[in-house]
Amino acid sequence: MPGFVLLVRARDDADPTIRVGITVSKKVGNAVVRNRMKRRFRTLAREVLPESGVPGADHVLIGRNGGIERDYADLKAELAKACAKLAR
Repeated sequence: MPGFVLLVRARDDADPTIRVGITVSKKVGNAVVRNRMKRRFRTLAREVLPESGVPGADHVLIGRNGGIERDYADLKAELAKACAKLAR
């Protein structure tokens, strides 16, 4: 099970900007854990989405329970794989 859920919705406007939203619920952990997960997701989004994301769409990363324990390289590979599925 991946450490996050990726939701993508096209905005249907002329702006090709990729927007990113990040959310982690209180079920995941305390504030320290949630903020650490959000920082990891922001870094992932900066690295992966410019080349793999959908231009002109909103991308939302929703943190899951196992996400903070997962290796950063695994999360990066999962996000790249999720974006590749969107491209098909």
